[in-house]
Amino acid sequence: MPALSFEITAEDPTTHARVGRVTTPHGAFDTPAFMPVGTQGTVKGLTPDQVRSTSAQIILGNTYHLMLRPGSDLIARHGGLQEWTRWQGPMLTDSGGFQVFSLAEMNKITDEGVRFKSHLDGAMIDLPPERSMQVQHELGADIMMAFDDCPPASNQFDGDESAYVERVRVANERTLRWLERCIKTHHDSERDQQQALFPIVQGGTDLDQRDWCIDRVCSFDSPGYAIGGVAVGEGPDEIKRVVEHTAPKLPVDKPRYLMGVGYERDIVAAVRAGVDMFDCVLPTRNGRKGYAFTPRGVVKLRNASHKADGGPIDAGCDCEACAGGYSRSYLHHLFKAGEMLGSNLVSLHNLRHFQRLMLDIRAAIAHNAWSSLARDWPVAGLG
Repeated sequence: MPALSFEITAEDPTTHARVGRVTTPHGAFDTPAFMPVGTQGTVKGLTPDQVRSTSAQIILGNTYHLMLRPGSDLIARHGGLQEWTRWQGPMLTDSGGFQVFSLAEMNKITDEGVRFKSHLDGAMIDLPPERSMQVQHELGADIMMAFDDCPPASNQFDGDESAYVERVRVANERTLRWLERCIKTHHDSERDQQQALFPIVQGGTDLDQRDWCIDRVCSFDSPGYAIGGVAVGEGPDEIKRVVEHTAPKLPVDKPRYLMGVGYERDIVAAVRAGVDMFDCVLPTRNGRKGYAFTPRGVVKLRNASHKADGGPIDAGCDCEACAGGYSRSYLHHLFKAGEMLGSNLVSLHNLRHFQRLMLDIRAAIAHNAWSSLARDWPVAGLG
Protein backbone atom coordinates (compact mmCIF):
# COMPACT_ATOMS: atom_id res chain seq x y z
CA MET A 1 0.00 0.00 0.00
CA PRO A 2 1.26 3.55 -0.74
CA ALA A 3 1.92 5.94 2.11
CA LEU A 4 -0.96 8.15 0.93
CA SER A 5 -4.06 7.79 -1.22
CA PHE A 6 -6.51 10.45 -2.39
CA GLU A 7 -10.10 10.02 -3.48
CA ILE A 8 -12.21 12.83 -4.97
CA THR A 9 -15.82 12.40 -3.83
CA ALA A 10 -17.50 15.53 -5.24
CA GLU A 11 -16.64 18.24 -7.78
CA ASP A 12 -18.13 21.66 -8.25
CA PRO A 13 -19.44 22.12 -11.82
CA THR A 14 -18.67 25.85 -11.97
CA THR A 15 -15.18 26.05 -10.39
CA HIS A 16 -12.13 23.84 -9.83
CA ALA A 17 -13.26 23.08 -6.26
CA ARG A 18 -13.55 19.48 -5.12
CA VAL A 19 -14.27 17.44 -2.00
CA GLY A 20 -11.97 14.53 -1.25
CA ARG A 21 -10.49 12.22 1.32
CA VAL A 22 -6.81 11.59 2.01
CA THR A 23 -5.85 8.31 3.68
CA THR A 24 -2.54 7.92 5.55
CA PRO A 25 -1.03 5.30 7.89
CA HIS A 26 -2.38 7.29 10.87
CA GLY A 27 -5.90 7.71 9.54
CA ALA A 28 -7.83 9.76 7.01
CA PHE A 29 -8.86 13.38 6.68
CA ASP A 30 -11.45 15.16 4.55
CA THR A 31 -10.57 17.88 2.07
CA PRO A 32 -10.60 20.80 1.71
CA ALA A 33 -8.79 20.63 5.04
CA PHE A 34 -7.40 23.25 7.41
CA MET A 35 -4.43 22.04 9.47
CA PRO A 36 -3.75 23.65 12.86
CA VAL A 37 -0.06 24.37 13.35
CA GLY A 38 1.79 22.64 16.21
CA THR A 39 5.10 24.45 15.81
CA GLN A 40 7.01 22.98 18.75
CA GLY A 41 5.14 19.71 19.18
CA THR A 42 1.97 21.36 20.44
CA VAL A 43 -0.88 23.46 19.08
CA LYS A 44 0.00 26.18 21.53
CA GLY A 45 -1.99 26.07 24.76
CA LEU A 46 -4.31 23.21 23.75
CA THR A 47 -4.32 19.48 24.44
CA PRO A 48 -4.73 17.01 21.55
CA ASP A 49 -8.26 16.24 22.79
CA GLN A 50 -9.16 19.93 22.67
CA VAL A 51 -7.80 20.20 19.11
CA ARG A 52 -9.83 17.12 18.12
CA SER A 53 -12.95 18.69 19.62
CA THR A 54 -12.76 21.40 16.94
CA SER A 55 -13.08 18.69 14.21
CA ALA A 56 -9.45 19.07 13.13
CA GLN A 57 -8.31 15.82 11.53
CA ILE A 58 -4.66 16.59 10.71
CA ILE A 59 -2.10 18.92 12.28
CA LEU A 60 1.30 20.28 11.27
CA GLY A 61 4.67 20.05 13.04
CA ASN A 62 7.72 22.22 12.44
CA THR A 63 11.00 20.61 11.40
CA TYR A 64 13.22 23.63 12.15
CA HIS A 65 12.10 24.08 15.75
CA LEU A 66 11.94 20.38 16.61
CA MET A 67 15.35 19.76 15.04
CA LEU A 68 16.88 22.40 17.33
CA ARG A 69 14.90 21.41 20.42
CA PRO A 70 14.60 18.66 21.63
CA GLY A 71 16.12 17.00 18.53
CA SER A 72 14.49 14.63 16.09
CA ASP A 73 16.59 11.69 17.31
CA LEU A 74 15.05 11.98 20.78
CA ILE A 75 11.55 12.13 19.29
CA ALA A 76 12.32 9.04 17.19
CA ARG A 77 13.34 7.15 20.35
CA HIS A 78 9.92 7.96 21.79
CA GLY A 79 8.09 6.46 18.80
CA GLY A 80 7.84 9.52 16.55
CA LEU A 81 6.00 12.81 16.75
CA GLN A 82 2.48 11.38 16.94
CA GLU A 83 3.27 9.00 19.80
CA TRP A 84 5.38 11.57 21.65
CA THR A 85 2.78 14.35 21.48
CA ARG A 86 -0.26 12.04 21.91
CA TRP A 87 -1.80 13.26 18.64
CA GLN A 88 -2.80 9.94 17.14
CA GLY A 89 -4.09 11.22 13.80
CA PRO A 90 -2.49 12.26 10.50
CA MET A 91 0.34 14.77 10.70
CA LEU A 92 2.41 16.82 8.25
CA THR A 93 5.89 18.27 8.80
CA ASP A 94 7.35 21.15 6.83
CA SER A 95 10.95 21.04 5.59
CA GLY A 96 12.42 23.69 7.90
CA GLY A 97 13.50 25.85 4.98
CA PHE A 98 11.07 28.73 5.45
CA GLN A 99 12.05 29.17 9.11
CA VAL A 100 15.74 29.14 8.22
CA PHE A 101 15.18 31.95 5.73
CA SER A 102 12.82 33.98 7.92
CA LEU A 103 13.91 33.38 11.54
CA ALA A 104 17.60 32.56 11.60
CA GLU A 105 19.80 35.46 12.68
CA MET A 106 22.26 34.64 9.95
CA ASN A 107 22.00 32.28 7.01
CA LYS A 108 24.06 31.46 3.96
CA ILE A 109 22.35 29.79 1.03
CA THR A 110 24.35 27.77 -1.46
CA ASP A 111 23.50 24.96 -3.83
CA GLU A 112 24.70 22.57 -1.13
CA GLY A 113 22.11 23.76 1.40
CA VAL A 114 21.73 26.40 4.10
CA ARG A 115 24.06 27.29 6.96
CA PHE A 116 22.43 29.25 9.78
CA LYS A 117 22.92 30.37 13.34
CA SER A 118 20.53 28.79 15.85
CA HIS A 119 18.26 31.32 17.53
CA LEU A 120 18.54 29.23 20.72
CA ASP A 121 22.28 29.11 21.39
CA GLY A 122 24.05 30.68 18.41
CA ALA A 123 25.46 27.36 17.16
CA MET A 124 26.18 27.18 13.44
CA ILE A 125 24.10 24.47 11.78
CA ASP A 126 24.16 23.06 8.27
CA LEU A 127 20.83 22.05 6.75
CA PRO A 128 21.14 20.45 3.31
CA PRO A 129 18.18 18.64 1.71
CA GLU A 130 19.44 15.27 2.97
CA ARG A 131 19.41 16.50 6.59
CA SER A 132 15.87 17.85 6.20
CA MET A 133 14.77 14.42 5.00
CA GLN A 134 16.57 12.66 7.84
CA VAL A 135 14.93 14.88 10.46
CA GLN A 136 11.49 14.37 8.95
CA HIS A 137 12.04 10.62 8.78
CA GLU A 138 12.85 10.65 12.49
CA LEU A 139 9.80 12.80 13.27
CA GLY A 140 7.74 10.25 11.35
CA ALA A 141 4.84 12.39 10.09
CA ASP A 142 2.59 10.97 7.38
CA ILE A 143 3.34 13.81 4.95
CA MET A 144 6.76 15.42 4.67
CA MET A 145 7.78 18.39 2.56
CA ALA A 146 10.71 18.68 0.17
CA PHE A 147 13.42 21.18 1.11
CA ASP A 148 13.04 24.24 -1.12
CA ASP A 149 14.36 27.76 -1.63
CA CYS A 150 11.56 30.23 -0.84
CA PRO A 151 12.44 33.72 -2.19
CA PRO A 152 11.28 36.86 -0.35
CA ALA A 153 8.28 38.85 -1.55
CA SER A 154 8.85 41.33 -4.35
CA ASN A 155 8.34 44.27 -1.97
CA GLN A 156 11.64 43.34 -0.27
CA PHE A 157 13.65 44.41 -3.34
CA ASP A 158 13.08 48.19 -3.13
CA GLY A 159 11.41 48.32 -6.53
CA ASP A 160 14.26 46.54 -8.33
CA GLU A 161 12.17 44.22 -10.49
CA SER A 162 15.16 42.69 -12.27
CA ALA A 163 16.76 41.72 -8.95
CA TYR A 164 13.52 40.09 -7.85
CA VAL A 165 13.13 38.13 -11.10
CA GLU A 166 16.72 36.92 -10.85
CA ARG A 167 16.25 35.82 -7.22
CA VAL A 168 13.10 33.88 -8.20
CA ARG A 169 14.91 32.23 -11.11
CA VAL A 170 17.77 31.12 -8.87
CA ALA A 171 15.31 29.86 -6.25
CA ASN A 172 13.41 27.82 -8.83
CA GLU A 173 16.51 26.14 -10.17
CA ARG A 174 17.84 25.44 -6.69
CA THR A 175 14.46 24.09 -5.58
CA LEU A 176 14.54 21.58 -8.44
CA ARG A 177 18.09 20.45 -7.66
CA TRP A 178 17.23 20.09 -3.98
CA LEU A 179 14.03 18.18 -4.86
CA GLU A 180 16.03 15.58 -6.76
CA ARG A 181 18.24 15.09 -3.70
CA CYS A 182 15.21 14.90 -1.38
CA ILE A 183 13.57 12.23 -3.55
CA LYS A 184 16.77 10.17 -3.71
CA THR A 185 17.29 10.37 0.06
CA HIS A 186 13.65 9.44 0.70
CA HIS A 187 13.68 6.50 -1.69
CA ASP A 188 17.01 5.23 -0.37
CA SER A 189 15.60 5.26 3.15
CA GLU A 190 12.87 2.81 2.10
CA ARG A 191 10.25 4.92 3.87
CA ASP A 192 8.08 5.35 0.77
CA GLN A 193 5.40 3.13 2.31
CA GLN A 194 5.30 5.03 5.62
CA GLN A 195 5.69 8.70 4.64
CA ALA A 196 4.56 10.66 1.57
CA LEU A 197 6.91 13.32 0.17
CA PHE A 198 5.31 16.43 -1.38
CA PRO A 199 7.42 18.68 -3.66
CA ILE A 200 6.83 22.44 -3.62
CA VAL A 201 6.17 24.76 -6.57
CA GLN A 202 7.94 28.11 -6.21
CA GLY A 203 8.07 31.04 -8.64
CA GLY A 204 7.02 34.06 -6.59
CA THR A 205 4.50 36.31 -8.29
CA ASP A 206 6.07 35.79 -11.73
CA LEU A 207 3.62 33.55 -13.58
CA ASP A 208 6.19 32.51 -16.20
CA GLN A 209 8.46 31.32 -13.41
CA ARG A 210 5.53 29.52 -11.82
CA ASP A 211 4.93 27.68 -15.11
CA TRP A 212 8.62 26.78 -15.37
CA CYS A 213 8.53 25.30 -11.87
CA ILE A 214 5.18 23.54 -12.37
CA ASP A 215 6.43 21.73 -15.48
CA ARG A 216 9.54 20.43 -13.76
CA VAL A 217 8.10 19.66 -10.33
CA CYS A 218 5.17 17.78 -11.85
CA SER A 219 7.52 15.65 -13.93
CA PHE A 220 8.10 13.77 -10.67
CA ASP A 221 5.24 11.38 -9.84
CA SER A 222 4.58 12.41 -6.25
CA PRO A 223 1.73 11.62 -3.80
CA GLY A 224 0.79 15.33 -3.65
CA TYR A 225 2.03 18.80 -4.55
CA ALA A 226 2.35 22.10 -2.70
CA ILE A 227 2.27 25.77 -3.68
CA GLY A 228 4.85 27.74 -1.73
CA GLY A 229 6.01 31.32 -1.60
CA VAL A 230 2.61 33.06 -1.55
CA ALA A 231 2.43 33.85 2.17
CA VAL A 232 5.65 35.84 2.50
CA GLY A 233 4.25 39.37 2.30
CA GLU A 234 1.93 39.52 -0.72
CA GLY A 235 -1.52 41.07 -0.52
CA PRO A 236 -4.73 39.09 -1.06
CA ASP A 237 -5.07 40.10 -4.72
CA GLU A 238 -1.58 38.83 -5.53
CA ILE A 239 -2.17 35.60 -3.61
CA LYS A 240 -5.40 35.04 -5.52
CA ARG A 241 -3.79 35.76 -8.89
CA VAL A 242 -0.91 33.35 -8.32
CA VAL A 243 -3.03 30.56 -6.84
CA GLU A 244 -5.70 30.77 -9.55
CA HIS A 245 -2.94 30.45 -12.14
CA THR A 246 -1.02 27.67 -10.40
CA ALA A 247 -3.47 25.29 -8.70
CA PRO A 248 -5.42 24.09 -11.78
CA LYS A 249 -2.14 23.17 -13.49
CA LEU A 250 -1.13 20.70 -10.76
CA PRO A 251 -2.12 17.02 -11.24
CA VAL A 252 -5.87 16.71 -10.80
CA ASP A 253 -5.74 13.32 -9.09
CA LYS A 254 -3.34 14.37 -6.30
CA PRO A 255 -3.96 16.60 -3.26
CA ARG A 256 -2.85 20.22 -3.64
CA TYR A 257 -1.52 22.05 -0.60
CA LEU A 258 -1.29 25.86 -0.30
CA MET A 259 1.30 26.57 2.36
CA GLY A 260 0.83 29.15 5.10
CA VAL A 261 -2.35 30.81 3.82
CA GLY A 262 -5.03 31.28 6.43
CA TYR A 263 -7.50 34.16 6.06
CA GLU A 264 -11.01 33.07 5.14
CA ARG A 265 -11.18 35.00 1.85
CA ASP A 266 -7.85 33.53 0.74
CA ILE A 267 -8.92 29.99 1.63
CA VAL A 268 -12.24 30.23 -0.23
CA ALA A 269 -10.59 31.70 -3.34
CA ALA A 270 -7.95 28.96 -3.29
CA VAL A 271 -10.54 26.20 -2.83
CA ARG A 272 -12.38 27.50 -5.89
CA ALA A 273 -9.05 27.32 -7.77
CA GLY A 274 -8.70 23.66 -6.81
CA VAL A 275 -6.62 23.67 -3.58
CA ASP A 276 -7.28 20.89 -1.03
CA MET A 277 -5.09 21.60 2.01
CA PHE A 278 -4.22 24.67 4.10
CA ASP A 279 -2.31 25.57 7.26
CA CYS A 280 -1.78 28.77 9.20
CA VAL A 281 -0.81 29.97 12.67
CA LEU A 282 -3.48 32.70 12.64
CA PRO A 283 -6.13 30.94 14.79
CA THR A 284 -3.86 30.41 17.78
CA ARG A 285 -1.46 33.33 17.32
CA ASN A 286 -4.34 35.79 17.11
CA GLY A 287 -6.24 33.94 19.81
CA ARG A 288 -3.42 34.62 22.25
CA LYS A 289 -3.82 38.33 21.50
CA GLY A 290 -7.56 38.27 22.19
CA TYR A 291 -8.58 38.41 18.53
CA ALA A 292 -11.56 36.13 17.91
CA PHE A 293 -12.60 35.21 14.36
CA THR A 294 -16.29 35.24 13.43
CA PRO A 295 -18.10 34.88 10.09
CA ARG A 296 -18.59 38.66 10.08
CA GLY A 297 -15.11 39.72 11.08
CA VAL A 298 -12.65 39.80 13.96
CA VAL A 299 -13.77 40.61 17.50
CA LYS A 300 -11.04 42.30 19.58
CA LEU A 301 -11.88 41.14 23.08
CA ARG A 302 -9.42 43.47 24.81
CA ASN A 303 -11.47 46.47 23.68
CA ALA A 304 -13.42 48.25 26.43
CA SER A 305 -16.66 47.81 24.48
CA HIS A 306 -16.71 44.14 25.58
CA LYS A 307 -16.21 44.78 29.31
CA ALA A 308 -19.91 44.40 30.18
CA ASP A 309 -21.03 42.32 27.15
CA GLY A 310 -22.80 39.20 28.39
CA GLY A 311 -23.01 37.57 24.97
CA PRO A 312 -20.71 34.90 23.51
CA ILE A 313 -18.02 35.55 20.92
CA ASP A 314 -20.32 34.13 18.22
CA ALA A 315 -23.87 32.97 18.95
CA GLY A 316 -23.71 30.57 16.00
CA CYS A 317 -20.56 28.79 17.19
CA ASP A 318 -20.65 25.47 19.06
CA CYS A 319 -17.13 25.58 20.51
CA GLU A 320 -16.45 25.20 24.23
CA ALA A 321 -16.03 28.95 24.68
CA CYS A 322 -19.30 29.96 22.95
CA ALA A 323 -21.56 27.01 23.72
CA GLY A 324 -20.07 26.72 27.20
CA GLY A 325 -21.45 30.10 28.22
CA TYR A 326 -18.22 32.09 28.47
CA SER A 327 -19.18 35.71 27.84
CA ARG A 328 -17.24 38.41 26.05
CA SER A 329 -17.20 40.23 29.38
CA TYR A 330 -15.46 37.33 31.12
CA LEU A 331 -13.01 36.83 28.27
CA HIS A 332 -12.23 40.57 28.29
CA HIS A 333 -11.45 40.26 32.01
CA LEU A 334 -9.18 37.23 31.47
CA PHE A 335 -7.07 39.10 28.92
CA LYS A 336 -6.88 42.24 31.03
CA ALA A 337 -5.86 40.15 34.05
CA GLY A 338 -3.26 38.20 32.08
CA GLU A 339 -4.97 34.87 32.76
CA MET A 340 -3.96 32.12 30.33
CA LEU A 341 -7.50 30.70 30.21
CA GLY A 342 -8.46 33.59 27.91
CA SER A 343 -5.84 32.60 25.32
CA ASN A 344 -6.86 28.96 25.62
CA LEU A 345 -10.57 29.59 25.07
CA VAL A 346 -10.16 32.03 22.18
CA SER A 347 -7.60 29.80 20.47
CA LEU A 348 -10.04 26.92 20.79
CA HIS A 349 -12.84 29.08 19.37
CA ASN A 350 -10.68 30.23 16.46
CA LEU A 351 -9.72 26.67 15.53
CA ARG A 352 -13.37 25.65 15.58
CA HIS A 353 -14.22 28.71 13.47
CA PHE A 354 -11.92 27.53 10.69
CA GLN A 355 -13.13 23.94 10.91
CA ARG A 356 -16.74 25.16 10.65
CA LEU A 357 -15.72 27.15 7.58
CA MET A 358 -14.20 24.02 6.00
CA LEU A 359 -17.34 22.00 6.75
CA ASP A 360 -19.49 24.65 5.06
CA ILE A 361 -17.07 24.87 2.12
CA ARG A 362 -17.30 21.12 1.60
CA ALA A 363 -21.11 21.37 1.71
CA ALA A 364 -21.05 24.26 -0.79
CA ILE A 365 -19.01 22.17 -3.22
CA ALA A 366 -21.06 19.01 -2.82
CA HIS A 367 -24.43 20.77 -3.13
CA ASN A 368 -23.50 23.81 -5.26
CA ALA A 369 -24.43 26.01 -2.33
CA TRP A 370 -22.05 28.94 -2.79
CA SER A 371 -24.88 31.43 -2.24
CA SER A 372 -25.45 29.97 1.23
CA LEU A 373 -21.74 30.21 1.98
CA ALA A 374 -21.74 33.86 0.88
CA ARG A 375 -24.74 34.58 3.12
CA ASP A 376 -23.40 32.77 6.19
CA TRP A 377 -19.74 33.79 5.82
CA PRO A 378 -19.44 37.46 4.77
CA VAL A 379 -15.69 37.36 5.52
CA ALA A 380 -15.27 34.81 2.71
CA GLY A 381 -15.50 37.57 0.11
CA LEU A 382 -18.14 35.93 -2.06
CA GLY A 383 -20.73 38.66 -1.72
